Amino acid sequence: MGIEATEAAQVVHDGSQSVGANANREAESLTIPPVTRARLIRHHRNLTGRYRDHADVFVAANHLIYPVEGDNKTRQAPDVFVAFGRPQIERGSYRVWEEGGTFPHVIFEVWSPGNRYADMQAKFSFYEKYGAEEYYIPYPEFPAHAEGYRRQEGALVRIEEMDGYVSPRLGVRFSLARGQLAVLDSAGHPMRTAAEIAAELDAAERHVQEQKERAEREQKKAEAETERAARLAAKLRELGVDPDVV
Repeated sequence: MGIEATEAAQVVHDGSQSVGANANREAESLTIPPVTRARLIRHHRNLTGRYRDHADVFVAANHLIYPVEGDNKTRQAPDVFVAFGRPQIERGSYRVWEEGGTFPHVIFEVWSPGNRYADMQAKFSFYEKYGAEEYYIPYPEFPAHAEGYRRQEGALVRIEEMDGYVSPRLGVRFSLARGQLAVLDSAGHPMRTAAEIAAELDAAERHVQEQKERAEREQKKAEAETERAARLAAKLRELGVDPDVV
């Protein structure tokens, strides 16, 4: 399986699943249309990049959520979710009772032509019942759009206008223009992936290092000129010439 397919799948196994279930989930991931898989991976990478320095924010992709202790049948694996106040550590699955009762706050399910209405309804009911605060369904196929839901009085209520909507939890803005869907940061720039952020940091570090090395070269050059001038002055004095009046 290719790298992107592997990232899209992120199949987990924790003893409460059978090997066959894992195999089925991996096989399903291979049928995801390329545009959907690309959007799924992009969302995951963007959010991972956004919270790379936040030790208390957990971002996961296709990671099983178990909300009820002792019940391994009640579960869902969102395409991407974000849980605030939870450590960035490896987990076989996300068991709510082991996470201080914290259900993931923000859920993304990227729409695919293969999605069945009944399955999407089951997902919605699951996220609404167990505590998601925000639920987004991006539709990546042209013309792209998105559905969004926000918790109000114990229920997930549809957001009427997604273009320009700002996620209360993530602080990102959804933008719909010319049939394209973009997720922008607070400055209005497209969200960057962790790799893009790392590349920018590396470039900045290289620039600082280059400036430091240039300053060191200039300092050494100045010191060499000073030493040369001192030697010349000493030679003139040996010859009985005052270097200050030459």
